[in-house]
Amino acid sequence: MHGPAHERPTMDTAEILARADDVAAAAAAAAVSVDKEGRFPSESIDALRNAGLFGLGSAPEVGGLGGSPGVIARVIERLARECGSTAMVTCMHYAGTAVIEAHGDEATRRAIAEGRHLSTLAFSESGSRSHFWAPTSTAKADGQGYVLDARKSWVTSAHHADGYVWSSGTVSGAEGPSTIWLVPRTAEGVDIQGSYVGLGLRGNDSTPVVATGVKVPAGAMLGDDGAGFDIMMGVVLPRFNLWNASCSVGLMKGAVQRAATHCSGQRYEHIDTALADLPTIRAYLARAQIKTDMAAALITEAAAAIEGGREDAMLRVLEVKAGAAETALEVVALCMRVCGGAAYRADVGVERYSRDAQAANIMAPTTDVLYDFIGKAITGLPLF
Repeated sequence: MHGPAHERPTMDTAEILARADDVAAAAAAAAVSVDKEGRFPSESIDALRNAGLFGLGSAPEVGGLGGSPGVIARVIERLARECGSTAMVTCMHYAGTAVIEAHGDEATRRAIAEGRHLSTLAFSESGSRSHFWAPTSTAKADGQGYVLDARKSWVTSAHHADGYVWSSGTVSGAEGPSTIWLVPRTAEGVDIQGSYVGLGLRGNDSTPVVATGVKVPAGAMLGDDGAGFDIMMGVVLPRFNLWNASCSVGLMKGAVQRAATHCSGQRYEHIDTALADLPTIRAYLARAQIKTDMAAALITEAAAAIEGGREDAMLRVLEVKAGAAETALEVVALCMRVCGGAAYRADVGVERYSRDAQAANIMAPTTDVLYDFIGKAITGLPLF
């Protein structure tokens, strides 16, 4: 560790990104085995903790670094170039942290800043599927606390997070569709069901979680009863969309770099030329690079809109995840194409990026839902 959070000096952006490079190196070293074995990327998450970056999104007054959404996006993108699972776990940690920073208790905030608390989101449910803003789970008053019941469909880091930022219906019929809670993973009645076995992001430990009569104290409520929707839209959505898009861009950059390396190094022995000597190969790589840079530019623009409180911030938030997720599919397809049959080999590395890139399009809010929201936004219709 780099010392207790209260002793940690303020880092500038250059130092933060340098430490992110160190974490990325740890992620790269373990990425193949994480993917092959479908195991949690413990090495890189420990490296994130030891680099003092667990609290990148935490406020300085609790020992955090107070990193802006844009700086956090750059860290996540750097990690995604090496390991998509590491980047997604980190993305969810920072998204959960944002809610806890805004509405949580000081002890938990300090625990995050000191690297003692891994956070995640628990919004998606079996009953409302990708419509994460409309939970079907319940919360009932019980003496001085509350009782939660739910069927969460996907919770990243389910077996490893210390706390879930959790959504439910309201307790008392308050205005608004939802309320947000901080639920300890170890709370009695929390049942983490099975393990994640999937096409991509195989180390992100995303599994269903069922809550049966889970008792939480009054202080577990994050914000007011009924304020969940406002927290989702005002705190979570801008950051999650930005950071999820950063995962997609990191995957694009990783795939392009590996495809370019392969095409430069592999040769047609009978004519003594490299794959990259073919104009068609170079053209496909150029298209992949351009698309990657365009998606990265949209992230920079969205971050500026969020941080500047611009009028177009919500539109950019809606666009950035949809644009990056869809573009990632195009880029990894181009990379698979230029590598030919070798692209299917794990040692080339491109096929892992191709699998990991699939998730963002179907991760709530899905690309199709975002297209609908964008269409409403630009035609003057209410989003909900």
